[in-house]
Amino acid sequence: MPLDLIDSTPTPAPAPGRPGRRRDHSRDPEILDAAIEVLAEEGYDGMTMEMVAARAKAGKATLYRRWPSKGELVVDAVACMKSRDLDLDNLPDTGTLRGDLVAMIKPRTLEEADRKMQVMAGLMSVLSRSPELVDAINSAIVAPRAEVNRRLLERAVARGEISADVDIPTIALVAPSMTAYRLLVTQRPVDREYLLSIIDGVVLPAVGLSASRA
Repeated sequence: MPLDLIDSTPTPAPAPGRPGRRRDHSRDPEILDAAIEVLAEEGYDGMTMEMVAARAKAGKATLYRRWPSKGELVVDAVACMKSRDLDLDNLPDTGTLRGDLVAMIKPRTLEEADRKMQVMAGLMSVLSRSPELVDAINSAIVAPRAEVNRRLLERAVARGEISADVDIPTIALVAPSMTAYRLLVTQRPVDREYLLSIIDGVVLPAVGLSASRA
C-alpha cells in the first residue's frame, strides 16, 4: 500500500468516563425509621419496599440502590433502632456491677413492647428466609448489647469488684444471647423481671457475686 494512503492521524484517546453520582445517605435515618414503622404495623410478610418508600417519601429506586432486598433493609433498620437505645459514651456508673446492669433496663410501655415483638418477629422471618443474613442480624441485636456488658464488666474489674480472671467476652454475651433467643425463637416478651432473673441468676453468679452482695 502506498505510504501516502495510510492514515497517520493518531486515534484520539477515549474520553474519561464521567464519575458516577455519589449516593446521598443523608435520608437513611428517615427511611430506616419508616421501615420500622411499617414492619411494626404490617409484619414482615405484609411489608413491602413500596410501603416504606411511600412512608419515607422516597423513591423506590432509592431504596433498592441502598438495600437490594427487604431483609437487608429490615436488618439495617433494627440495627439503627438498637444503636439509638445504647449510648456507649454515657453508660450508667452506679458504683456496682449489678447497679449498672439494672440501670440499663429501660422502662417500656405495653405499646412499645408490642411494637418490639412485632419487629423481632420480622427479624425471625428474615432469619428463616435469608440465612445468609445471620451475621448481620447478630451484629444488629446481640453485638451492641454485648459490647455494653463488656465495658461494664471491665469497669467492675478495674474497681476490684470482680476478679480479673473472669471470662468477660463469654459472660458479656450471656444476657444478649438469652434475650435474642427468647424474642426470636420462643417469641415471648422480654420484661424487667426476665432481665433481672438473668442478672441475678446467671450473670452475677458467673462473676462470683450474688444479688445480695451486689
